[in-house]
Amino acid sequence: MDLEPISQKSPAAKVARRVFVLQGRFRRFFSNLGPGLITGAADDDPSGIATYSITGASFGYAPLWTAVFSFPLMAAIQIMCARLGMVTGLGLAGVIRVRYPRWVLWGACTLLVIANIFNIAADLGGMADVTGLLTGVRPLYWKPVYAIVLVWLLFQTSYRLIARIFKWLTLALFAYIAAAFLAHPDWPTVLQATLIPRVQWSAAYWATLVGILGTTISPYLFFWQAAEEVEEDIALGKSTVAQREGASKRELRRSRTDVLTGMFFSNLVMYFIILTAAATLHAHGKTNISTAREAAEALRPLAGAGAYWLFSLGLIGAGMLGVPVLAGSCAYAIAEAADWVGSLEVHPPLAHGFYAVIAIAMALGLGLDYAGLNAVKMLFWSAVLNGALAPPLLIIVVLLTSRADVMGDRRNGPLLRWLGWTCAVVMLIATVIMLVTACAA
Repeated sequence: MDLEPISQKSPAAKVARRVFVLQGRFRRFFSNLGPGLITGAADDDPSGIATYSITGASFGYAPLWTAVFSFPLMAAIQIMCARLGMVTGLGLAGVIRVRYPRWVLWGACTLLVIANIFNIAADLGGMADVTGLLTGVRPLYWKPVYAIVLVWLLFQTSYRLIARIFKWLTLALFAYIAAAFLAHPDWPTVLQATLIPRVQWSAAYWATLVGILGTTISPYLFFWQAAEEVEEDIALGKSTVAQREGASKRELRRSRTDVLTGMFFSNLVMYFIILTAAATLHAHGKTNISTAREAAEALRPLAGAGAYWLFSLGLIGAGMLGVPVLAGSCAYAIAEAADWVGSLEVHPPLAHGFYAVIAIAMALGLGLDYAGLNAVKMLFWSAVLNGALAPPLLIIVVLLTSRADVMGDRRNGPLLRWLGWTCAVVMLIATVIMLVTACAA
């Protein structure tokens, strides 16, 4: 009797085939992800993790709705930036240089660089603090170690290798999803807070809300997203703008899937960090934390060693991804504004200005750490700068990607335009209310 046909039809064989097919589909899906996934994951950098942790500790589950609310706005803006880079063959600063006065260009670049340097300082400080907590070695020594390692990575490796490393680093952020389940949250309350927005009229609440929006819909991500789409073409041998101009419908669909996946992942991680802090810190009366290190330390007795280690290691992995993106977006913006050669595919001797900006931004961020500035104040001011820069830059992005003379028949449709304008108005109103409530306090 031939047993082969029977074995092939057995339940175990069917399950094995399905698993094999799903694994193949996942590998193909993951291999097609690139700039969008990296950009989304980089958004959850250590300063973002600290902001979300402080939010959950201060206000409990109430701000969870912001993760749902910000997702479509963030996704729309990043899709626009990706399309801009793909269709024009230039990064965001390069397009602004061609289309707008120089004061607009250099004003945006200056604010971007200042905000990014504060963020780099906060991120290096956060990584060093948590590493010191895990190893017992003073954070003072870890800050330059991380700065040197990350500068070396950007200087000595190609864009393709960096992109592969960054894609795998995104897996570190799953630690925050696992940590949330270990925290045993009150799920009915979580669901209610997710679906029903609650807003408080206080300076602390609006400062936190602007911090969330500024950390989530960050201007440096606009520059990075467009520049990475250009880098993808350069890596394929398209060295001139003329060769890179234009994008097929298939390429735009693939980019849209990449961006939506990255932004969904970013907001999912944000959601679970707020949830973890709310379920542990806020629930036990620890509402005044000021750093990610304090959040990690507080988790050990409240949620166990597993959550503590996941939170800490996730923060280090996030920093390894986020800091290079912050320094890199500075370099892309300045290089494009000055019309320099600027690409991670080009060796440093051929793009010395581009790499000099990376090194200087990292050095200034490290200098702020050693200057003894308060980490919380650095987070606050970087959020304020991001909040101030985002609305005008959002307006520029929406206008550029809606123009036929810039995008041709690939310009924004009604939904993208509506989401873009909504995002700009929401961030502007939130920033104004924050300033008004802060002055009245």
